[in-house]
Amino acid sequence: MSHPAVESIRCVALVGHAQSGKTSLAEALLQASGAIATAGSVERGDSQCDFDPLEREYRHSLASALVHFCYGAAEVNLVDTPGSPDFVGQALPALAAVDTALVLVDAQAAAVEPSTRRMMAWAAERGLCRMRVVNKIDAERVDLPGLLAALREAFGKEVLPLNLPADNARRVVDCFFNPEGQADFSSVAEAHQALVDQVVEVDEALMARYLEQGVIRPEELHAPFEQALREGHLIPLCFVSARSGAGVVELLEVLEKLAPNPLEGNPPVFLDERGKAFATLAEPDRHVLAQVFKVVMDPFVGKLGIFRLYQGTLRRDAQLYVGALRKAVKVGHLLRPQGRRYEEVAQLLPGQFGALAKVEDLEFGALLHDSHDEDALQFKPLPLPQPMQGLAVAAKRRGDEQRLAEVLGRLLAEDPCLRLDYHQDTQETVLRGMGELHLRYLLDRMAGTYKLEVETRPPRVPYRETISRAAEGHYRHKKQSGGAGQFGEVYLRIEPLPRGAGFEFVDQIKGGVIPGQFIPSVEKGVRSVLAAGPLAGCPLEDVRVCVHDGKSHPVDSKDVAFQAAGRRAMLEALRAAGGIVLEPLVNIEVVAPQGRLGDITADLTSRRGQVLGTDSLGPDQLLVRGLVPLAELEGYAGRLKAITAGQGSYSLALSHYEQVPVEVQQRLAREYRATPEED
Repeated sequence: MSHPAVESIRCVALVGHAQSGKTSLAEALLQASGAIATAGSVERGDSQCDFDPLEREYRHSLASALVHFCYGAAEVNLVDTPGSPDFVGQALPALAAVDTALVLVDAQAAAVEPSTRRMMAWAAERGLCRMRVVNKIDAERVDLPGLLAALREAFGKEVLPLNLPADNARRVVDCFFNPEGQADFSSVAEAHQALVDQVVEVDEALMARYLEQGVIRPEELHAPFEQALREGHLIPLCFVSARSGAGVVELLEVLEKLAPNPLEGNPPVFLDERGKAFATLAEPDRHVLAQVFKVVMDPFVGKLGIFRLYQGTLRRDAQLYVGALRKAVKVGHLLRPQGRRYEEVAQLLPGQFGALAKVEDLEFGALLHDSHDEDALQFKPLPLPQPMQGLAVAAKRRGDEQRLAEVLGRLLAEDPCLRLDYHQDTQETVLRGMGELHLRYLLDRMAGTYKLEVETRPPRVPYRETISRAAEGHYRHKKQSGGAGQFGEVYLRIEPLPRGAGFEFVDQIKGGVIPGQFIPSVEKGVRSVLAAGPLAGCPLEDVRVCVHDGKSHPVDSKDVAFQAAGRRAMLEALRAAGGIVLEPLVNIEVVAPQGRLGDITADLTSRRGQVLGTDSLGPDQLLVRGLVPLAELEGYAGRLKAITAGQGSYSLALSHYEQVPVEVQQRLAREYRATPEED
C-alpha cells in the first residue's frame, strides 16, 4: 500500500567514534537543508545538538540529540549520538529507533577505531541499513586511499564509495547517478562499475539482463539498492567535510534518493507473549505502536519520554496505554524534539520521533499502544554492556540522604548503562558507570544541575570473616545495683562450617538450665557479633554455634542478661577459634583483540588471578576466562583500556570466597585496630 507521507520519511542515526565530527556534520546538514541559517558549534555554545552546558565544557557530546529537517522530497529525522565508549548508553538506544546508521570515521584516523567496529557490529545485529561517512576529508595529512582500503579490509568488499573527493577534497564527484568527472584518487567509472556489480547480485532477473546487455540505468537500481542495503550486501561510503561543506549536499541527496523509508527498512523486532517475533507495518492507518528509547529529566518540563512511532498515526488528545498497564494516558501535549526545543504538533506518522511529558510510567524501553491487542508485546532487548566502574557515593550534608536518592533515581531513569548497588556488608551505595569520564559527568550533573554535594570514594571490598577450628566460650553476666539484679550464664561451642553455609544456631540445652524463653535472647546476643568480626571488623559467616550449658536465677534472670552473656561468650570463643579473613573471588571474562592475549594474561596473573581458558570469537577477537580476587581489580578498567587501545571489555560475576594471603590479613587487622571506635 502506498503512503506518500510515510515514504518521504527517513530515520537516521549519526554514530561513530569520538571526535569524528558527528555534531559538526549534523549542523552542516541542518544548514544545507535550510533548517538553520548558520551552523552552530559546541565551542560557541550555539549548536542545535550539543546544547547542555557540560557538553560545552567537555567539548564533545554527552547525550543523544534529535533534530529533523526537510530536503527535496524527504523529511530526515536524525539522532546525533555521543562517540565516547563511556556514553554508549546514550548511543546504542538510538540504533533501536532508526532505519539507517550513518557510521562516521575521521579521515585523520590512523586505523579503524574500536568504537567504529563496535557500532558497525551493533547496527548489523539490529538489522539496520549501514552507510559509512568519511568526514574531515580536507584536513592535513590524510591518506584517503589508504583509509578506504583499511575500511574495506575491516568490513569487507561490501564497502563501496558512492562518491569520491575531487579538486583536492574541495568537492566530491558522484559515482552512482552521474558517474562522470575526475576524482583525486581511483576512477569514477570503476567505482560506478563496482556499485552496479554489487547491487545487481541481489536480483537474479536484473543480473541476467545486466550480463546480457552490459548496461543498467541508475534509476533501475533503486529497488535492488534498497534490498542490498537491508541485507548488508552493500555498505555505501560517502566523503564529506562538515567544516567546508564539501559533500554535504551530496550526502543529503543520498539520504533523499537512496536511504530507506520506514516502509522499506528492516522492521524492528517485537516479541509476543510466546516470545515469537511480531512484525510491525509502518502504515498510518494501523494501531499505534511506539517505543520509548530515551528519557530526559528536564528541570522545567519534568520527565520526558522520547519515542519512535513504528506504526499508526498518533494524534493529540489520543488515549494511549503504557505496556501492560490498563490505565489509559491522555496525550494532552504531543511534542516533537528539535535540539533543545520541543515543538507541539497535532499528529505524528511512522518513522517520526515524539515526546510525552509528565507520564511517570514512561521508562526506557516502554511500549506505547492504543489497543489491548498489544498488551503482551515486548521490544527485543538491546544487548547493552554492563557498567563495571564503581564509585561509593554519600550525601555530604546531613539530611540530604533522601535528596540524594531522588537525584540518583533521575540519573538512573535517563541512562540504561548506569547501575546503583547497595552493599549491606559495607553499608555503601555504589554508583556504577561505563568509565571514569561517565562517573565524572554524573558527579558534575549532581553538583551543577541539582546543586547536590556528595562525598565519593572507591568501593570497599566486601571481605568476610570465619573460623578455622572449634572453640569453647563461657561468660557469666551478673549485675547487682541495690534493686532488681541481672543474671545470665552461657556456655557455648563454635565450629567452622563449609564455605557458603552461612550461620547456624543450635540449642543443646538439657534439663532447663537456661529456661526456653531466654534461648532467643542468647541467640540475639550471639548474632550481634556477626555484623563485625573481632579480627578485621568484617561480617562473620560459615559458623555453627551450639549453646550447651548455662545457669539462670529465678528472680534476676532477664532477656538483657542472656543477650549480654551470649555476646561475651561468643567473643571469647572467637579469640580461640583461629579467625581468618575471606575475600571474594570473581569470574572474569575479557573480550579483546587476538594480539593482546599475552598482555592480558600477564596482567591478570600479576593481580593474583588465574587464567582458566580462552575462546576465539572470530578472526579478530578472543575471550579470556579467569578467576581473580575482587580486591585486585581496582583500576582494571583503565588498565584494560590502555592494553587494548580501548578495544577491550570485561564482565564480572561472583564465584566464591577464599582465605586471603597472610600479609593481606595482617594488613586488614592492623587497619581495623587503628580505626577509632565509635562512641
